[in-house]
Amino acid sequence: MAGHSKFKNIMHRKGAQDKKRSAMFSKLSRELTVAAKMGTPDPEMNPRLRAAVAAAKAQSMPKDNIQRAIDKASGGDAENYEELRYEGFGPGGTALIVEALTDNRNRTATNVRTIFSKNGGNLGASGSVSHGFDRLGQIAYPASAGSADEVLEAAIEAGADDVESDEDGHQIWTSIDSLHPVARALEAALGEAESVKLAWRPTTSVELGGDEAGQLLKLIDALEDDDDVQTVWGNYEVSDEVMERLG
Repeated sequence: MAGHSKFKNIMHRKGAQDKKRSAMFSKLSRELTVAAKMGTPDPEMNPRLRAAVAAAKAQSMPKDNIQRAIDKASGGDAENYEELRYEGFGPGGTALIVEALTDNRNRTATNVRTIFSKNGGNLGASGSVSHGFDRLGQIAYPASAGSADEVLEAAIEAGADDVESDEDGHQIWTSIDSLHPVARALEAALGEAESVKLAWRPTTSVELGGDEAGQLLKLIDALEDDDDVQTVWGNYEVSDEVMERLG
């Protein structure tokens, strides 16, 4: 997939997340609690929780915070979070999928709709853009995990379907059912992954110019600033030259 490497794999740039570490920890905690509540609190027996713990560790979340979020699942005061997905359109005809965890769906729906409308987008109906994405498993490794050839060989041995490698790292793609078996096999070969998750991968992408790219990034920033929004996926590509102009 062509485009700026930091936008490859259709997730918003890590730099924006790094500036919001406190908010990120809150969202990671919410996912840890939900994962533990939906299954066993033992990560070894709960694939979703194991992935949540790996994601938290990758963001340097303190061990005490991780354990506290897991323990909260068994407490009587644990919130009942609902998983929601919103689909919409951004500047330049881009397609966005917004995943949320919320204890108040009316609040979240209102906030997401308002953010789209204020930032050059439109919230669509369920299924309005997801048909243009594949639902897959995604395993991320840093560039330091190995060369592109080494990671490709390990991925093939583990049973992965596809690998994308660049200067920022390696993205390994699997079917949904194969995600955790492949992740375990890769861990034995490459060490612990940065993240193991279900992802939305676009079947086609949209190349954006400066003005539209800037507007889209503002929309995504606003969505990610919402406490209930966990992840924003999109089908956009932004070139190095445009990114440099945007600063």
